[in-house]
Amino acid sequence: MNRIGTVIVALIVLLIVLASTMFVVDQRRYAVVFSLGEIKDVYNQPGLKFKLPPPLQTVLYLDKRIMTIDNPEPERFITAEKKNLIVDSYVKWRIIDPRKFYVSFKGDNRLAQDRLTQQIRSALQEAFTKRTVTEVVSTQRDQVMQWVKQKVGDEAAQVGIEIVDVRMRRVDLAAGISDSVYSRMAAERKRVANELRSTGAAEAEQIRADADRQRDVVVAEAYAKAQQVKGEGDAVAAGIYAQAFGRDPQFAQFYQSLEAYKATFRDKKDVIIADPNSDFFRFMRGSGGAGASAGNAGK
Repeated sequence: MNRIGTVIVALIVLLIVLASTMFVVDQRRYAVVFSLGEIKDVYNQPGLKFKLPPPLQTVLYLDKRIMTIDNPEPERFITAEKKNLIVDSYVKWRIIDPRKFYVSFKGDNRLAQDRLTQQIRSALQEAFTKRTVTEVVSTQRDQVMQWVKQKVGDEAAQVGIEIVDVRMRRVDLAAGISDSVYSRMAAERKRVANELRSTGAAEAEQIRADADRQRDVVVAEAYAKAQQVKGEGDAVAAGIYAQAFGRDPQFAQFYQSLEAYKATFRDKKDVIIADPNSDFFRFMRGSGGAGASAGNAGK
């Protein structure tokens, strides 16, 4: 029994030793293998791995997932206008070089977060001191976040960290200056609106003036063309009249007298005072005038 017990104990010790030489790397973590206090290997691929039993070699696991630094309280920053802003921000980061990370922070995430928090605060203050409230709140908000991410990211890469994202969830004015800032912003927007209205009115007036000018040109050209056509028509009509009346001068005189009578006696109330023996009434007097003309007309 003693021999059997000894064998069992030996097997157990052997199993313990063998178990201590194996470790599993999870897909969410890095595995850093130390040999007598120095980094021997770094594993980032999941699976079963082997090492020497302790204390010859030990394993430290580091999280490779994206982690968040979320400040519990908003922080105060000063802009170029010496105005106080209350900013609520957060940072997304992860470990990309376990060796550098361990050398810098001994694998402690809290130390890394403390340093990143200080760097983010310093970068935000530097960005805000170069910009006005309006630029920070609206026009250059994205540029500020990108600049802070780039600046802090360059420093974090030296200690094995990647800055995934920097965001400002809320940017508020400190109490006491909100109303004045909003009033200035409203006045600025109103000034821009009035300027746009003035520009639009001037352009509209110019368009109307140009349209009126084009209309006058078109009307004048149309009138000139109409007068030309009318003149050509009158010339043709006069030629036709002259040719027709040339065949019978007496009929022509009679026709012209009728047209004159028609133009003179338009209304029954019209009164004309003239000598009945004048040449105007020649075709109204007896057979000498009207009869001859009628005879010629009959021909």
